[in-house]
Amino acid sequence: MNPQESKKIAMHISNISIATNVGLSLLKMIAGVIAHSSAMISDAVHSLSDVLSTFVVMIGIHISSKESDQGHQYGHERFECVASIILSSMLALTGAGIGYSGIKTIISGTGTLKAPGMLALIAAAVSIVVKELLFWYTKIGAEKIKSGALMADAWHHRSDALSSVGSLLGIGAARLGYPIFDPLAGILICLFIFKAAYDIFKDAVDKMVDASVDDSIIEEMRKVILAQEGVMGIDVIRTRMFGSRYYVDVEISADPDLNLEEAHAIAHRVHDKIEDTFKEAKHVMVHVNPCTQGS
Repeated sequence: MNPQESKKIAMHISNISIATNVGLSLLKMIAGVIAHSSAMISDAVHSLSDVLSTFVVMIGIHISSKESDQGHQYGHERFECVASIILSSMLALTGAGIGYSGIKTIISGTGTLKAPGMLALIAAAVSIVVKELLFWYTKIGAEKIKSGALMADAWHHRSDALSSVGSLLGIGAARLGYPIFDPLAGILICLFIFKAAYDIFKDAVDKMVDASVDDSIIEEMRKVILAQEGVMGIDVIRTRMFGSRYYVDVEISADPDLNLEEAHAIAHRVHDKIEDTFKEAKHVMVHVNPCTQGS
């Protein structure tokens, strides 16, 4: 799939995410205020942060889909990683704010510690269903176009669904006569958000510091290379992530008596087969070494 097609799919998914989260944020904020639920208000803030994060994702994907230019001769894919790091920072700040609010409410012991209304409970249940559906919709799209930033946004939706589960439990316990569980649920939400922020940040950093691909992919690549006519062995195989794609550098062994054209033909077959088999490979470099005794 070319970058422009991927961009079109990502923008469509992002627009749906924004519209859904705006509506859901308003619903949860109104329910939280009317039903006097600090957990639901915290959950509404979390959903609103999803809107901001989706805008960050859209900007990152827009830039990363641009063709190579004189200033960026290897392309712009790593801008997706930048978007993911910004997103993880936003998530962490959101979580810190929600956690602080819950702790402050418990310590102050103000009038907020009272049983929330039924409306908050209904809003939490609706949020769980909607956000889980949005998670799967975004995740499937991210896997289709191999977008790390869009996948990060999908997990942001999942963290919102989990936070709504925390809200549901906290609000339910508060209505049963334990009002302190409402702000405690807000603190639980904070922990979920921190976990999501860490996972997104780690994935983005791995892709920016030339981390290699999974061993399973490298092993499959070895099989594909060794199956090509003329390849007598693999001396070196290296991979490095570049945004949502990766570079491959391979050194193969071939008959030392081959002429230059024959050696080039073997290298070309290996290059083409890797690119055809592994669609996420952005660029493949194949070097041919003469096969020595015992190699």
